[in-house]
Amino acid sequence: MSESNQTIDYEHLPADMRMDETDVSVRAYFTNLSDERLREYNPDWTDAEVIEWDDNFRSDGALMLVCCERDVEIDEYRQVLGDHLKARGLSA
Repeated sequence: MSESNQTIDYEHLPADMRMDETDVSVRAYFTNLSDERLREYNPDWTDAEVIEWDDNFRSDGALMLVCCERDVEIDEYRQVLGDHLKARGLSA
């Protein structure tokens, strides 16, 4: 991640959203991915392709996270990732 990105609190964006522990954890997960890695993501991929690209999904289809109150399924993953990419200026 670039140095300028480190000054933005991506783990709590959008700032006006009430978040549970899982919301913060999934955002922190994306914050730790490099710009280079995130630029590889293609929103047109199938769910299976996204899961393969990320390589951190459990066999039941949920993202593998620590400190979470609930499962993060592929639809939520895609939504949060899309928002994260926009906030980091990595998508149109």
